[in-house]
Amino acid sequence: MRLLRTITGLTAVAVALAGCGGNTGGTSAAATPQFVAPASTDAGTSAPALPPPPPPSSATVAPPSPSVAASKPAPSPTPSKPSSAKVKYVFPVKASNVAFHPTHGKYPATDIFADCGESAVATTSGVVLEVSLKDVYVKGSPDGPNNGGLSVSLLGDDGVRYYGSHLSKVQSGIRAGVRVAAGQQLGKVGHTGNANGVCHLHFGISPPCAKVGDWKVRRGVVWPATFLTSWRKGGQKSPVATVKAQGCKA
Repeated sequence: MRLLRTITGLTAVAVALAGCGGNTGGTSAAATPQFVAPASTDAGTSAPALPPPPPPSSATVAPPSPSVAASKPAPSPTPSKPSSAKVKYVFPVKASNVAFHPTHGKYPATDIFADCGESAVATTSGVVLEVSLKDVYVKGSPDGPNNGGLSVSLLGDDGVRYYGSHLSKVQSGIRAGVRVAAGQQLGKVGHTGNANGVCHLHFGISPPCAKVGDWKVRRGVVWPATFLTSWRKGGQKSPVATVKAQGCKA
């Protein structure tokens, strides 16, 4: 009976402590404190709102608006220098037995003598301007565009026109507008046109001028011998300056 009364008394004390949140010594309990905003001095006004927390560091600097970004154009890139690819020159007849005269009758050009059937090649890379595929020359007729018989004229990448005529054959696929490389076969040495029955390649150097139709300029206005001598030895002497100085005077 005494034990029952003792248990009952302890239970009452525990209930009392739980109800007031303290202990018998009056010290506050270890419960988590709750923040309470201070009451306003004006009964009709609510408590002032706390300032919003600062934005995260990654958002402290706002990106510029599109209109601002567009008002400052990006600096233009420095233009690259144009390509200055070196032009290659080769001797226009590919043969072991070949010769040429340093002079020519009536106008500046060169006759390159080789056996009929030897390869006539492009002196440099460029684009074909004119091709004659049929020999319509009549012996004894006045000088004119038919003198060359079968022929090919080429506008080189150096801006100079190169003309070869009296061919026995124009290579298949060689026609106006076709691009060729230095040393590419254009045809075969022959004696068509006004060649007096002698196998050779008439070789002329000129400015493009009208490009087509100006046969008097096309047949040659610059002496080729010094350039042919260089190319035959593997040299790369260029006729550009000489052709520019000569101009389109036939």
